[in-house]
Amino acid sequence: MTDVVDLAHDLIARPSLTGAEAPAVELAAGWLRERGWTITHQELSPGHANIWASRGQGAVTLSTHLDTVPPFIGPARDGARLTGRGACDAKGIAAAMMVAAQSLADEGEQRVDLLFVVGEEKSSDGARAANSLPATSRFLINGEPTEGRLASGAKGSMAVTVRTHGRAAHSAYPELGASAITPMLALLSTLDDLELPVDPVLGRTTINVGTLNAGREANIVPDEAVAQLMVRLVGDPTHVRDILERWSVGRADLEFSPHIPAQHFPAIAGFEAAPVSFTSDIPLLDRWGTPLLLGPGSITVAHTPHEFIDIGELRAAVGSYMRLVRTLLAS
Repeated sequence: MTDVVDLAHDLIARPSLTGAEAPAVELAAGWLRERGWTITHQELSPGHANIWASRGQGAVTLSTHLDTVPPFIGPARDGARLTGRGACDAKGIAAAMMVAAQSLADEGEQRVDLLFVVGEEKSSDGARAANSLPATSRFLINGEPTEGRLASGAKGSMAVTVRTHGRAAHSAYPELGASAITPMLALLSTLDDLELPVDPVLGRTTINVGTLNAGREANIVPDEAVAQLMVRLVGDPTHVRDILERWSVGRADLEFSPHIPAQHFPAIAGFEAAPVSFTSDIPLLDRWGTPLLLGPGSITVAHTPHEFIDIGELRAAVGSYMRLVRTLLAS
């Protein structure tokens, strides 16, 4: 039996930044193929492909993503931790799913599939493409770092572009122009005053100002300012759009990107549950069955230079996935 920590270490050692996931995809596909899994390789572009592994008629699918955010950080053992880019988001999870699925197969269970997608950290094009595959599963167990607890729900997301306008002029004569930065700063400073929706499970809607860009040179009065907001949704996005449009009317132009909806997941007896504030590929994989969200590791260290997964938690995740699969197959 492959040790899950060794497998996770090997996956982390293969660079797989979004759009160039081939090294990790090839490792996972080869590992599964050697053990008798039938592999469907769904290529979106060169070096950018999903893999679907099956042993027949999968009733439960274990799924996560193999791409990571930059920069590449190689693996290392640090006491009780396995560190490196993807340790918890989500190569450690992929390793736990692979070992769990193989362990079940060794026991004779053929009704488990594995789906590893690419592109999750940007546009989720992998999940969108995977939803066209002829899935047979009744349940989808998606893997993200939930600290080993089933997610009772997950917030949605919606990107918003805020644009203010001014009039360019020579900085020596600012009275001849109008700075676009001044109204932008005034507007953004009132975001915390908005009364945004609250959900009893998911909590409150939050808005992050992720980027702010304005101006061309220090000696030019800026004629445009652009801010990128990320809204974490807990309910109907229309309500939030209405609030933001009233907030910005006459002061800025808004552009709304397609949203990912907030979700509530079913409770499973014997599994601790708690909500999460991040989104996942689940809404884009609705053909793969009733979704659940579970994974070892903490989202609070994902995307950081110090990303890690606790080795004990990683080993325990193998048993958790096996137990959850058995519970779902018996339902």
